[in-house]
Amino acid sequence: MKKLAVFLFLLWLLPNTVLAVETSAQSAILMDIDSNRILYAKNIHEVRSVASISKIMTAVLAVESGKLDDIVVVGEEIKKSYGSAIYIQVGEEITLRDLVYGLMLRSGNDASYAIAEYLWKDKFVDKMNEKAKEIGMLETTFHNPNGLDEEEGNYSSAYDMAILTSYAMSLDEYKTIVGTKFHKVKTNKNSYYWVNKHKLLFQYEYMTGGKTGFTRKAKRTLVSTASKDNLNLVTVTLNDGNDFLDHKNLFEYGFSNYQSVPILQKGKLSIYDKLYYGNYYLSLSNNYSYPIKEGENIMIKFELSDTPKEGEVGYAKVYLDNEEIYKEVIQSRRIEEYHKNFMEWLKSLW
Repeated sequence: MKKLAVFLFLLWLLPNTVLAVETSAQSAILMDIDSNRILYAKNIHEVRSVASISKIMTAVLAVESGKLDDIVVVGEEIKKSYGSAIYIQVGEEITLRDLVYGLMLRSGNDASYAIAEYLWKDKFVDKMNEKAKEIGMLETTFHNPNGLDEEEGNYSSAYDMAILTSYAMSLDEYKTIVGTKFHKVKTNKNSYYWVNKHKLLFQYEYMTGGKTGFTRKAKRTLVSTASKDNLNLVTVTLNDGNDFLDHKNLFEYGFSNYQSVPILQKGKLSIYDKLYYGNYYLSLSNNYSYPIKEGENIMIKFELSDTPKEGEVGYAKVYLDNEEIYKEVIQSRRIEEYHKNFMEWLKSLW
């Protein structure tokens, strides 16, 4: 089957600003959340202890459990907790949602044990590793829900932690929690007022969330997310004694040198040749944007079957400097069938 190819070349003129950036981290990455394009990299696949940024996965599992409004009765499991805590007590009644707030804002190790016990007990770590593989984290092994090294810690890479954070930020509940500066909680035993430990939430105007971490083995680990002008970025640093400043500088580098450019728009696709597809409605299912820097070229290639039919009839492919970076199926429907379904939909509204 032959393909009809239509090419569209796009070039954007971006601000003529080129900033260099460097970090003091052992490993560091700056990644676009929406496309996972890497904008800065330093030892990004080196596997290291990651400390409390492991709790991002614990929070993801809690959010996706659908049980955030459940009341958790805190059990004996919290007695094995040490280090950072929210100081909950055995017998205390607290929602799973508030435990996640305590986990992410205050890095509560006791909260991590309470979450794990309530959701899957001794199977929780298995769920963490299963989820890691599901979302493409191939350099990660979890041994506990919090990152404490004394219990055989959690190991990952800057790249994998950026992938995890990009996934997590697609979850509305997670995004709300990690972007919260202050949170009040009242239980049957205590009242709490938690302040987010991530200082950049108070110091950098484009910040949207993140997670701090530290153990003697891992040293300082940090995850941050920030958004500006439709560009959504994540930064991860491992073993970085100057991490807050490095994260701010990395974000400034990204926002100054890249622009999120809309490339494909979901809905009707008006590129058909009337000789072949004049009687068909062609469409795409998704919007697609990509971060571009000055001097880069985008090419869109539409490949269509030369035999008109309903269903999938080809692909819209996006190339960055001749390298394919995205592919989307082109759907086809006969115009009369589309109009018929549209009119039926209008009638259903009455």
